[in-house]
Parts: sequence; C-alpha cells; structure tokens
Amino acid sequence: MEFLSLFNFIIGVLFFVCYTYQFAYIFVPLFKKDKPHKPTKPHRYAVLISARNEEKVLPQLLKSLQEQTYDMSLVTIFVVADNCTDSTAKVAAEFSGVKVYERFNDELVGKGYALDFLLDHIKHDYPAGSFDAFFVFDADNILDKNYIEQMNKTFSDGYKIITSYRNSKNYGDNWISAGYSLWFLRESKYLNYSRMLLGNSCAVSGTGFMFSREIIKKTNGWKFFLLTEDIQFTVHNVLSGEKIGFCKGAVLYDEQPVKFSQSWKQRLRWAKGYLQVFKNYGFRLFKGIFKNFSCFDMSMSIMPAIVITAMCIITNTVGCIVLVSMGVSVFASLKPLAITILSAYCTMFLVGSITTITEWKNIRTSVFKKIKAMFTFPFFMLTYIPISLTAFFKKVKWTPIEHNINEIKED
Repeated sequence: MEFLSLFNFIIGVLFFVCYTYQFAYIFVPLFKKDKPHKPTKPHRYAVLISARNEEKVLPQLLKSLQEQTYDMSLVTIFVVADNCTDSTAKVAAEFSGVKVYERFNDELVGKGYALDFLLDHIKHDYPAGSFDAFFVFDADNILDKNYIEQMNKTFSDGYKIITSYRNSKNYGDNWISAGYSLWFLRESKYLNYSRMLLGNSCAVSGTGFMFSREIIKKTNGWKFFLLTEDIQFTVHNVLSGEKIGFCKGAVLYDEQPVKFSQSWKQRLRWAKGYLQVFKNYGFRLFKGIFKNFSCFDMSMSIMPAIVITAMCIITNTVGCIVLVSMGVSVFASLKPLAITILSAYCTMFLVGSITTITEWKNIRTSVFKKIKAMFTFPFFMLTYIPISLTAFFKKVKWTPIEHNINEIKED
C-alpha cells in the first residue's frame, strides 16, 4: 500500500512538472491581446488537396473554396486523386479551374506521399515562384468564406507556417464525434492561440494549414512520411528554428468519426505516429529544451499524458491484485486505483468544461448535447489508454477514413 502511495505521488509530481504549463495556457487569452496585423499584401496561393475515394464530400470543400472573399484569381486549386476507385478525379475536374492529378501506388501509401507527388508535379508543370505559399486541406473540410483572407493577413505578418482554427461538421452526432471535436477546439483555443499570444511556436494539426515556398524549398518537396506527418512536419520546423503561427479568424470544419472501431484505427495510427516522431526527434528536442521553450512544448505534445496515465492505472491494477491476494480488503485495495481514475476523469472534465463554456457559440449542436459532451469527454480521452498501450506493440499501417457528411450539421 505504501509503495502505491509513493508511486502515485511520483506520478502526480511528474504530471505537475510536465503539464502544468498547459493549464497556465488557459489564462493567457484573458490577459494577452492580439497584436495588430501589419499591412496586408496580396499573395499567390496553391491549394493542395489529397483525396482518396472522397466523391461524396470533396464538392463541398471545392465549393467553399470558390466562394472565398479572397481574390480567387490569385489561387489555384490542386487535387490529387490518390489510389481512388470511385469518381473523385471526375468530380474534381468538373469544377472550373481545379487541376487534377491521379496517383496510383499501393506501396507508398499515405497522405505524405500524395502531397509529395502533388508538389513534384506542380514544380515541373509551373514556373518557379508561381506560388508564394501552399494550403493543405483534407477532402472532407469546409471553410468559412473569409478563411483565405484571414490566413493571408497572418501570412503578411511574416509567418512562414500557419495553422488555423479547427471546428467540426458533426459535433453532436455522438460521444465519439463530440470527443474529437472538443479536443480540437481545446487545441485551437488553449494551445495554439495561447502559444501565438506568448510568441511560442504553434503546432500543425492534420489539416487546415499553410507553408511558404521557402519552407518547402528547403526540403525539396514534402518529405514527411511518418504516420503523423503533421506532427513530424511541426517538429522538424521547430528544430529548424521556425515559429509556426496561428490564425484564429480562419475557421475550418471537418468530419469526425462516429464509430468506435473507426476511431480506434485512426487514434491507433496517431498514437503510433507520436511514438515514431519521438523516436526520430525526441533526443534533439530534449537537447533544445533549455534554448527554446517550444522544444519543451513539442516534447510534451509527442509524449502524451495518456501514456503516463496508462502506466499509473496498470501499476495500480497490479498492486490491487497483489494486495487482495495478501488478504487486504477489496475496498482498501481498490482505493488507489479508484482515486487515479477519478483524478483523470476530473481533470479531463475540467478541461472539457472550460473549453465548452468559452467556445459555446462556436459549437454547432444543441444545448443538451453540449452539456452532455462535457461529461462524456473524459471517457473518450480515457479510451486512449488501451490505444496507446496497443501502439507500443502493434505494427500499424496508414488506412483511409471514410467520409460521408457533406454539410455542417446544426442540431
């Protein structure tokens, strides 16, 4: 019993040292104000969309792009139909001005390879310097009409990499879609926005970001092929001295999974990808901790708290079994494990509640579902425990996620 108490105390101290700063981030928007933008300049952009069997949802993204308030004569839209067996390429080509490339490669599979393929074709088919920067979207995304205009303002401020505010098309579908959605809202408001206000580097999250011509020229294309290519791209550039910006006024909506089996596969890929990034970049990040706070921040991001929580719960579970076998009452034996799980639940409930309350107007669902999600969010996060443990031992490959929702749901 004393061992478990000491172990839990050490875990508590470890959490405090590693993650207290993220709770401090919550208060940053209350005390820091946005810096005024520098004079805005027009820029030429290329939009990169990797689509695999996305004929159902791609048209809505293309439509939202064509309805942008930004001067679209300065924007060229590129779609790579990646290993498609449906009409994705045909659907994309029906939109005026959209450039479509088809790719078929069943060995080099994943978004990173598709982006590299697309950038290579653009490099050969268009004169050097044709585009100042490149946007990256997933086919299921829908953009607010002023998305590019807002991103252009931040790009004009001098940032070479910028990510945006990530909202969801189907927040209220069930506890799984709400869990994803609430996490991404929290990531936008209380991680990236706070980082931006403090002058730290933000982190790219999957979709809805842009990078300058200079950034991709350094790597001669998109050379990020790990399972979480977005995190790999982020860490690579932080280590290279780049500061990633955040544009809160550029809002993107994407579709979240609703089936647990689908969610398991996706988050297992993410968890394995985090481990891959940590293996490849962890030592360099730790070396840079005392020179650049963003290195510490990224280190904590690619070493998820859920892994520490999993270690704690497993140790307490084993300890409980040992104590019962030694004749200690079941109630007394279960107490450390119960406290650990309850503490994790309360922490996630607090995080989810603060995000829900402050982002209330941005959440597209009913009052009841918003409140319900505050209570189910911790359960969603706790499911990361078996997922993270599985990622340590299982070989994981990139697999596509099916998308079917072609509108922003309001309920």
